[in-house]
Amino acid sequence: MSTDTPSPADQLLIDHALRHGFTVTAKMLEVWRSRRLLPGNISGGGLGRGKGSTSRPAPESFDLVLGLARHGGRGKRPHDVALLLFGEGLPVPEQTVRAAFTATVDALTVPGDDEADTDPEERLDALADHIADAGLTVTLVPARARRIDEGIARLVRAAGHTWPPAELAALDANPGTPTATPKDAALAAAAAAINGTMSLEDIADLLRAMNPTAVANPIASLVETTRKDVPEFADTVLTDDNQLALGPARDARDHLRDLAATAPLQDLTQAWKTTEGVRQWALDLCGRVEEELAAGQLGEAAMEWMNGRYAMAGLAVLTTLKERDRPPAQHALDTLVLVYQLGEYRRLDRLVPGCQWHILATEGLMPPPTRELLQDLISRNVPGAGAGVDVRPAS
Repeated sequence: MSTDTPSPADQLLIDHALRHGFTVTAKMLEVWRSRRLLPGNISGGGLGRGKGSTSRPAPESFDLVLGLARHGGRGKRPHDVALLLFGEGLPVPEQTVRAAFTATVDALTVPGDDEADTDPEERLDALADHIADAGLTVTLVPARARRIDEGIARLVRAAGHTWPPAELAALDANPGTPTATPKDAALAAAAAAINGTMSLEDIADLLRAMNPTAVANPIASLVETTRKDVPEFADTVLTDDNQLALGPARDARDHLRDLAATAPLQDLTQAWKTTEGVRQWALDLCGRVEEELAAGQLGEAAMEWMNGRYAMAGLAVLTTLKERDRPPAQHALDTLVLVYQLGEYRRLDRLVPGCQWHILATEGLMPPPTRELLQDLISRNVPGAGAGVDVRPAS
């Protein structure tokens, strides 16, 4: 059918868009359908006596056309458009949504992917050389977070207190200056993607490196002493060489591809909204802390920042600040990672009955939107939860 003359069904969609202030053409409808962003019209049967047949738009097409008119301009990548529509809760065809999520994982490449049969140790050695030669690094502490850290320390010290508090050293079995470099972080991240595992030592090193002004890091210390402190738990979740496996030991990207293909759409939708909530919470927290610093008075926001700086909440803030303009593909990748993490929490719940999930409710430990997502686990044994850890110096 010529795209110059729309069918009566397509004309309904064109008129619908026009009533909402958008110009849509028959050609645009054809392109969107070829990219599986818009379903075809539904046949209504023949008119008889050679008069042709009737058709009508699929019910979901009316909302989709408006979304496509907003997001589907020239030069927009189809996968990005699909993700934007999905994020708005529009009924994008499921196959298209899953293909878009998969494409975000496929875009994650590591040098040596074209030689996947190489011995893993040899590949990591070659990767380390490549990172060193190319000067590849990972940003551990974005500039905005560093300025906030420095501002808080300046105000606390101006008030005559030591910062960070010396008391933290008593909670750290290995206090001292972090030694992991941005190049070390790049290698650790690449190795985790390739092997689907990360050593407790690497995890702790990165935690320390992402809070470089701290003389001690209690959370990193807990990671380092896991096998000694809770050997039965460690035997359940760690490999013999002290590696934390991301599910069965294999390329972590394969885990994410599996989720893109099989995770219930409801789970993907919920995780998408949660990752957006985490981002908004992190940016809002930064703004509130900066207002307190500008006023020269530390308040609730600074307290929230300091409580979370050593834990997952602080890591979420750092990650958010690294993504200044987060494209849809990155949002999708964050979504898959969150779905994976939620699955690992529930797998751990099966492996280790009686986990003290209420600890996740402690203020500052997790971003509030993520904590809300885990309420089914947290609410099992909530007594004593949520008290928080007051890291402010005594007045």
